[in-house]
Amino acid sequence: MTALLTLNAGSSSIKFGVYAAGDGEPELLQTGQVENLGPLARLSVKGGGDPVEIGPADHAAAVQAILKAAAPHLDDRGVAGVGHRIVHGGKTFAAPVRLDPGVMAQLEALVPLAPLHQPHNLAAVRAAMAAFPEAVQIGCFDTAFHKGHPFVNDAFALPRRFYDQGVRRYGFHGVSYDYITGVLRRDWPELAAGKVVIAHLGNGASMCAVAAGRSMGSTMGFSALDGLPMGTRCGQLDPGVLLYLMDQGYGRTEIAHMLYNESGLKGLSEISHDMRTLLASDDPRAAQAIDYYVFRIRRELGAMAAVLGGLDGVVFCGGIGENAAPIRARVIEGMGFLGLELDRDANAAGAVSIGAGAARVLVIPTDEERVIARAVAAELGT
Repeated sequence: MTALLTLNAGSSSIKFGVYAAGDGEPELLQTGQVENLGPLARLSVKGGGDPVEIGPADHAAAVQAILKAAAPHLDDRGVAGVGHRIVHGGKTFAAPVRLDPGVMAQLEALVPLAPLHQPHNLAAVRAAMAAFPEAVQIGCFDTAFHKGHPFVNDAFALPRRFYDQGVRRYGFHGVSYDYITGVLRRDWPELAAGKVVIAHLGNGASMCAVAAGRSMGSTMGFSALDGLPMGTRCGQLDPGVLLYLMDQGYGRTEIAHMLYNESGLKGLSEISHDMRTLLASDDPRAAQAIDYYVFRIRRELGAMAAVLGGLDGVVFCGGIGENAAPIRARVIEGMGFLGLELDRDANAAGAVSIGAGAARVLVIPTDEERVIARAVAAELGT
């Protein structure tokens, strides 16, 4: 059997997976990530012991470290295809696509809409093309899951010509939502046919209103800044604030850096973007940042339930959603009017089903790499 490689490049990390391609579902052989990209990057492989410091590494160097770690699997089988998570597909890309120079040029044009992710996604593609020139390269888009939103969930109340030019709500984290809805269809078919809010909570965060497996609304919009506060991104912001900052003499570069890199949990707490650090802190600024984070999730949960016209369940996923039981508890508490009640013991124990009310509450670890591997396998016809 040949091998499939998946690369999921973020702003500060690259997750990877190695799969054996054969008949049926791709078989996972190895998974891991390079995190903390910069002067002190480290590589961790699931089941491979403690993380290994690899020193200074940008995205290209991280891909080389991944290839070295995965060599025992890749060398034995040969790489038939490489799949990539790409954050922004714009108006054009609604499904996985083969990446060639023409497609890459179109994706480069979308960099201003996702500057924390798109350049790194494409850097990983170029590194994989150089390493495996004969392999098929497949792009899977975070925006694709949200194609077909109703107009009212797509448009901004700007002059109509901007909508026609592509200024609209695209939504993100679609690869994760694709995986979660697939798990629901397999394990909770009645819930999958109903009205569900999926909360992908991590360093990047969004929520999606899903009806019968279809995205009806997302907290994220034109860029990956909108909606929930994130690790370093601001989330929803009155555009008047930006006009005020411009009047105060701030330039575009300064404003962009602040909104993407210095805001969110990091900006509010002035301590860290990492929820684990904030939960462990007794600094009142950490508590305030967490309070705001929870408040915005609860507010958007109500909004997404309104989009759906009801609620049959909530699914938590992502690094915070999967691992931070106190955050899940604070989000669900007091939401009985939506049919949501928490089983505190189940939540503390890390159970999958943590609800005790009429609406289900689930914690499902997301697996973007598997969605990407399936897309590569489908393209190869394996």
